[in-house]
Formats: sequence, structure tokens, C-alpha cells
Amino acid sequence: MQSAVLEIGRTFGVTFDHGDNFFDALRTFCVSNGVRQGYIPMFLAGLRDVQLVGTCEKLKDPQAPVWSHVHLENVEALGGGTIAFDPVEEKILPHIHVTVGLKPHSAVGHTSHLLSATVQFLTEMLVVEVLAPNMRRVVARDMYDVPLLTFDADG
Repeated sequence: MQSAVLEIGRTFGVTFDHGDNFFDALRTFCVSNGVRQGYIPMFLAGLRDVQLVGTCEKLKDPQAPVWSHVHLENVEALGGGTIAFDPVEEKILPHIHVTVGLKPHSAVGHTSHLLSATVQFLTEMLVVEVLAPNMRRVVARDMYDVPLLTFDADG
């Protein structure tokens, strides 16, 4: 277990526009506002299409992460996540999870890791900047190469 006291910076209200690529819009927001790391306590979104981690196949190794995806269209979403920073690549590394309801199918739901999405009508988001400690994603080689959030006080 890890923990760290987070030194909080600015808090933003952010909206994405109809047709935006979700992750491109998030990156543009972060670059435009100098946000290198933080967390998204929640967002509401209408999404035209999404890719979520998931499969309909039997898992060969139930302990391993699932790397495949499912494609869904015309959904309402509720989500949240974290934003870490890769100092080598000089880019943000978001980790977003969502619960989505398929509007044309009685709002039947799916919950998983968001891989891609296109905004339909709106995305309304809160972003809280973290000033310290540094939030990084370190690949855990002994755990299927999953990138894990770490807190680095030394920079």
C-alpha cells in the first residue's frame, strides 16, 4: 500500500465539445492550463462511441489484466480517474474508468477502463490539479506490465 498527502493546486470545471476525441481534449486542456498531474473526481458525458477494456471470451489467465476491448455506441457515462505525468515523454498519462449506459438498450450498463471515446453533445468534468508529490506510472514487470500509480516526493 502507498499513500501520500496531496498538495492541491487549482480546481477546474472543463467541458468538451460535441465530436471531440475525449483523450485529445483532455490532453489539450492539460497543456493549455499547465496541468501535469491531478485527479478527476467525476465527469458526466454523452459519448457517440467508446472502447472499454473487456471481452466476451473465456479468460486464459483470470489473474491477468484484459487487454482487449469492447466497442459501444450512443452511451451516457459517469467516470473519474487520475492524471500522472511522464517526464521522459513530457506527456500526461490519464487513467480513466467509466460506467456507461447504452441508451437504445434500456440503459443497460458496462463498467471498465476507458480506452477511447468520441463526445456526443457534451462532457462536463471537474479536474483537480496536484502540485506535489509527483504522480508517476511505473510499469510493474512482475504484474503483467500494468502501469501503477506511484508518488515520488523526490521528483
